[in-house]
Amino acid sequence: MRAALTLPVLGSSRVTFSLWYVRRGDCIVEGDRIAEVLIPGATFDVHAPATGTLAEQLAFPNDALTPGQVLGWIEEE
Repeated sequence: MRAALTLPVLGSSRVTFSLWYVRRGDCIVEGDRIAEVLIPGATFDVHAPATGTLAEQLAFPNDALTPGQVLGWIEEE
């Protein structure tokens, strides 16, 4: 089963993807910080919603994002 890694609502319509802390194929645990996004004046970590393997990355540095956008997929254990 796959779990979507989505961008939470951060209180700003201007969100930029910054970086991945993990790579495709890395094992992750629910709650792990796996990516970073930027809004004007602040940096936020995105946390894994499930335990498994990062199967796909759909966001890349400097991408403009919208709340609820799928950043990647986790193949659940």
